[in-house]
Amino acid sequence: MYYSFISKSVCCALGSFILGASLSHATDAFSPESPWMLGDWNGQRTALKQKGYDFNFGYTGELATLLDSKEHSSHGTEYADQFAIGTHIDLEKVLGWKDTEAQITVTERNGRSLSQTSDALNGHLSSSQEVWGREQTWRLTDFWIKKQFLDQKLDVKVGRFGEGEDFNSFDCDFQNLALCGSQVGNWVGDQWYNWPVSQWAARVKYNINPEVYAQVGVYEYNPENLERGKGWNLSTDGSKGAIIPAEVVWQPKIGNKNLSGEYRLGYYYSTADADVIKNSNETDHKQGGWVVVKQQLTAHHGDTSRGLTGFINLTLHDSKTNAVSDMQNVGLVYKGAFDARPKDEIAMGFARISMNDDVNDANRVNNTIDARGLQSEEYDAEIYYGIHATNWLTVRPNIQYIRHVGAYKNGENTWVGGIKFQTAF
Repeated sequence: MYYSFISKSVCCALGSFILGASLSHATDAFSPESPWMLGDWNGQRTALKQKGYDFNFGYTGELATLLDSKEHSSHGTEYADQFAIGTHIDLEKVLGWKDTEAQITVTERNGRSLSQTSDALNGHLSSSQEVWGREQTWRLTDFWIKKQFLDQKLDVKVGRFGEGEDFNSFDCDFQNLALCGSQVGNWVGDQWYNWPVSQWAARVKYNINPEVYAQVGVYEYNPENLERGKGWNLSTDGSKGAIIPAEVVWQPKIGNKNLSGEYRLGYYYSTADADVIKNSNETDHKQGGWVVVKQQLTAHHGDTSRGLTGFINLTLHDSKTNAVSDMQNVGLVYKGAFDARPKDEIAMGFARISMNDDVNDANRVNNTIDARGLQSEEYDAEIYYGIHATNWLTVRPNIQYIRHVGAYKNGENTWVGGIKFQTAF
């Protein structure tokens, strides 16, 4: 089944390549210097962008295979992927609306996750393939308009989009979910919806100075948006409340080399009722906070496009309603370590996911303690080498190690091999 799925995906991709090549100038399509696999459509793509229409078509594929585990001899391999088709519209160029832009993005996810099918990864809190999840289906992921006021100091965005696009945002280059993207959405996922799920939302941002801005948002909490048949749901039927995040972001240039950094401090509160872990007959409201730090630490022989960058993510969640009490990850990324490969990168990351003690207390009361023991912490680590094959294709072979799968004290310890590749058509 795995190989038939790969064949289907490859055939679909090849069909797209052939169609695009017929529209592209022969010297542009598949050029390693082009930002797009299908080229500039004989100059038409750039011409459209200059008129305000920026089209994008991306593909992310992730392969994961179980290399070794402490207690399970059976290995497995799974593949998951995502297509994303979108258009960014500069409405000042198109309609004359000053400082106004819009985005429409449609996504489709396919495949299966090793974390869901492998016995060795049973109960995995993270995921060995971050691109899997939120039902494998078509979705309207972005449908928003944004306008700036007060000489571009005030920025207002309304429409349908996810929290992680603006709040608690982080890169998603690693394949393990605990090292990819907005971490709040990974551990409060029953209410905070990251990409590719969207909901009705509004976000207001104010630029205090060129390096610092503050923002607040209101996001509809509607469980129906997670359903497989509701990827295009625009109704507010089923809404249960709202998630309200607030954040301050500092983006400095540090030192005489102006090394880039990003520092985020945020808090969220949910108006929706959530069951109390120790007593499901009681309800309370989810809340928590986060810190995100990303800082370039060195420049490679004075070249700031290369060098070492470090990152830290911290999240903290309320103990009454959330199964995960806190998580931390830390890592390093070195871009351009080798002069012959100046755009390649080497990265390593380590994450700790800590379960709420109330979960164990509730299991004791209900006599549902797992045979693997109590839950405490799960540890996820990954190292990858990012091959910048062309300007439109990056391939990241990786090795992952998961200790105490499911945060069980007697849980599995596993090694996973993966390959993540990202293409811009």
